[in-house]
Amino acid sequence: MRKLAALLVLLLGVQFFAFGQTPPEKPKLVVGIIVDQMRQEYLYRYKDRFVAEGFKRFLDHGFMLTNAHYNYIPTYTGPGHASVYTGTTPATHGIIANEWYNRQLGKFIYCAEDSTVTNVGGTPENGKISPRNMLTTTITDELRFGTAKRSKVVGIAIKDRGASLPAGHTGDAYWYDDVNGDFMTSTYYYDTLTLPKWVSEFNAKKLPDTYLKQTWNPLFPIESYKNSLPDDNPYEGIFIGKTSPTFPYILDSLKAANGGYGLISSTPFGNTLTLDFTYAAIEGEKLGQRGETDFLAISFSSPDYIGHRFGPSSIEVEDNYLRLDQELAKFFDYLDKKIGKGQYLVFLSADHAVAEVPAYMVSEEVPAGNFNSGMILGQLKGFAQAMYGEGNWVLSYSNEQIFLNKDLAREKKLDFEQMQRDFADFVLRFKGVKEAYTAADLRTQEFTQNRPGLLQLGYNHKASGDVLLVLEPAWLTGGQRGTTHGSGYSYDTHVPLSFYGWGIKHGHSSEYTTVTDIAPTLALLLKIKFPNGTTGKPIRAIVQ
Repeated sequence: MRKLAALLVLLLGVQFFAFGQTPPEKPKLVVGIIVDQMRQEYLYRYKDRFVAEGFKRFLDHGFMLTNAHYNYIPTYTGPGHASVYTGTTPATHGIIANEWYNRQLGKFIYCAEDSTVTNVGGTPENGKISPRNMLTTTITDELRFGTAKRSKVVGIAIKDRGASLPAGHTGDAYWYDDVNGDFMTSTYYYDTLTLPKWVSEFNAKKLPDTYLKQTWNPLFPIESYKNSLPDDNPYEGIFIGKTSPTFPYILDSLKAANGGYGLISSTPFGNTLTLDFTYAAIEGEKLGQRGETDFLAISFSSPDYIGHRFGPSSIEVEDNYLRLDQELAKFFDYLDKKIGKGQYLVFLSADHAVAEVPAYMVSEEVPAGNFNSGMILGQLKGFAQAMYGEGNWVLSYSNEQIFLNKDLAREKKLDFEQMQRDFADFVLRFKGVKEAYTAADLRTQEFTQNRPGLLQLGYNHKASGDVLLVLEPAWLTGGQRGTTHGSGYSYDTHVPLSFYGWGIKHGHSSEYTTVTDIAPTLALLLKIKFPNGTTGKPIRAIVQ
């Protein structure tokens, strides 16, 4: 019996070799897939109508981490992409939000902005983009360094931050220009003002024009969407030009009033366009076909735009994922043929998840609410005037953080730490505020659990505010329709995490895992250095 088993193993090995399927020492291509605003539960909520080779590749053939979370506050797109690829949190990599108040400049800065560069392709207003605000290396950087830059790295997304941060400091990044409908980059990546030939040829096809002449109808009969609320409900945002948040969406008639070329971002066709460009990148750069391990970082931005507008219980969100599933099935089939089955490695995750629409929760007798940040700012300024006299005491309230005027406090000879405590006590009076922590506490104490621990991992000594708020569960800063994210509660932190392909065995684990574990896991698999700020740990179930 043992001899028979050994013979079978030998024959299988010969068969794999004969068909060119012997797993290489390293994958030819690593594909990182971030689905913007994807909840982990979507993989199961919509599973019955997933096709065999889309998301089910991860479920049925990959290794699934079912208890993967973001381990910091705030859970936004910029920090999410940076944390996945750096293997650390905003406390270290410095991307503390999508935009934040910079007290040295006295203004808000955007996470991927760079005034020293300009557009290559596209339009100038969308070209001042680079990863320079990210203070550590990425796994994509380390792959480049580990091969003396022979490996290619390409980051692709509709959102510029979804492309530039994953591509790292040494890769190439391309994002969508919502002004003219082209994919573009910046002079950070190219010395010349000319796009690569393959990008120009892709843009010449004017695919957004084609997609924006279509009508978004449900993929299946609308009455079959049993995992969602009715199509017409009071919790979903409405496109300008429509009177209800209902199908069909005739894009040609909505385009002018809803952002022009930017409208495609709020439809599933944005995912299609992202993959169209991905195919062109693989062909144009010959990714995974040059004898080196290349890295393709894809971020699907449209699920976030759709989710914000309609909420996670909408037919629109369900339809988006059913369509994306079919798009991924085509993509993986393409990779099987182009790169070779078992020759490429894929991971799937998200940059954050999302909260339910508060108004819907209230209608179901669940405690929830909307937090009026404008009102809070006015109250904070009034409190400061009453406590400390005339002066510009409150510089900003943003991302649930209060920025106080330290220079003015020093000038008035006030105890700045006591001032922080005064504000922390004051904001606890407001409905919707659960907790408030001072920067002084986050700098001098070590919090290892629960919300203060998450705040501390998101707190950057140079960039963050002076008083940090935690809202009650299901309380959001926003309006009556649509939803958002940003908290440290599980509805925002719990995201998919799965690996598939080269070197990955099938299985699953419910062990608590963080997204900062992705980069060091990839580093061990690729036999390269960890990103230089890594605080995550390799996932043992994957690397052993």
